[in-house]
Formats: sequence, structure tokens, C-alpha cells
Amino acid sequence: MAADLQTIPLQPAGSSAYNPGPEHDATTAKDGQPGGRPVIRLANVSDPTLTFYPAPAANNSHTAVMVFPGGGYGILAWDLEGSEICEWLNSIGVNAALVKYRVPQAPHIPRYEAPLVDAKHALAMVRAHAAEWQIDPHRVGVIGFSAGGHLAALLSNSDTRPDFAILIYPAYLTPETDRTVLAPEFTVTPQTPPTFIVQTEDDPVHVENSLVYYAALKNNKVPAEMHLFATGGHGYGLRKTAEPVTQWPTRAENWLRTRGLLTSPAH
Repeated sequence: MAADLQTIPLQPAGSSAYNPGPEHDATTAKDGQPGGRPVIRLANVSDPTLTFYPAPAANNSHTAVMVFPGGGYGILAWDLEGSEICEWLNSIGVNAALVKYRVPQAPHIPRYEAPLVDAKHALAMVRAHAAEWQIDPHRVGVIGFSAGGHLAALLSNSDTRPDFAILIYPAYLTPETDRTVLAPEFTVTPQTPPTFIVQTEDDPVHVENSLVYYAALKNNKVPAEMHLFATGGHGYGLRKTAEPVTQWPTRAENWLRTRGLLTSPAH
């Protein structure tokens, strides 16, 4: 499949104001292996890109989802929360666009500042290529994991919004000093897109991220579905384990189907 993928730069090469060194896989032997396999951890990303994974023509729903890997805004879990997610989306007839956003950021500026710029450019790029890529520009969603979930939620509440959002173990939606309120960078409104959320009670980044964000969606009458599991931790992607939370892709697929996003729109 790799030969068929189209990768587009989101910023001119070398234009980043902060470049901490060459991009590389920072994985070490001490790092965890979700599902028994290692994870590619991309570090020092200063040239952001978008890679388009087309859905098979036989079952193309003409829906597209942008994929934001997590990594604490320090690295990108490139396969676990990126390429593997794109391949799963393709398997259910959804086009995918993997976003390599800039990490890390310069000290003393919000760690999400440049990633949000990259996310907005990526969304504009996907919609601009809608005809070429055979997608409906009004059926472009986003899925984000951990810090990528924070980025997906930020994009969902910006001036350039996706049409739906899927947040998997999102991080940073509440401030560390008060887990009962949304982080100050969020203003949820009735225009926030429909959202699907998954997290576990024992997630070390705190399940309150999902609880508080879901409450804000509900208070603004935004269609939302949330699945909370007792155990499972954090950073599992869609790799199967004995934990029930790793069944979340089936729940997400059902949500997409219920919303009519897995059926080709009538023309």
C-alpha cells in the first residue's frame, strides 16, 4: 500500500522557527510494547506533512478522517496511533489522512500552538482535495489519541472545524490544578461537532478529561457518545489485549454507521 500513498507538506521545508534536531525514531529497548509490539516514536518533527490513505474503491464511503497520533506533544506514536489507525479506517471504507504535526515546541509557548496551525492546514488541505480524493468535503472528521485527542478537540472548537470527532484517551482537556473544569483554551459551543469518546477509569492521564468534556458537549446539546471502562490504562491504540477497552474500534465503527458516515452519500 505504501507506494500508493500521497504525502503533502503542510509548511515549507525548513520554515519552522524551532528545530531541536533531526527527525528520528526515539524508541528504546526500555519503552513499552502495547499488544506485544514496539512503537515508532517520532521525535523532532519540524517539517509537518499530511499522508492520504485512500479507502478501497469497492467500499469507499467518501468519508474521511484525519488522524492525530499522541505523544505528549513531545513525540508522535507514529504506527500505534497513526498508520495502524489509517489502515483500520480503510478497512471499514473510510479514507484517512495521517497528520505529522510539529513536536516538540519551543519553551515558553503553548505546546499545542504549532500543532494546531498544522491541524488547520491539514483540514483545509483535505477539503481542497475532496474531488481528487473522492471524498465528501462535508464528511471530514478527526480522530486523536492522548495529546492528539487534545489537538482534535482544539480543532473541533476552533474557527475551522471538522464535521465529527473521535477522541481516544484524550489528555490535557482539564488543567492539572482543577480536574472539574475545562482547560482555558477550550470554549465548547453548539457548533462543536458530534463527538465519540473512549477512556478508562484507571488512565493515568485522568478520566476527568473525558467526563468534563462530555458534560460540556451535553450542556451545549452537541450529539456525543462516551464509553468508559474500568481498566485498560493508556496508550493501547487499537492493538488487542485482554482488556475490554481494546474493543473500542467496534464501538466507534457502530457510531460512524449510526451517523450514516459509512454509507456512500446519495448524489
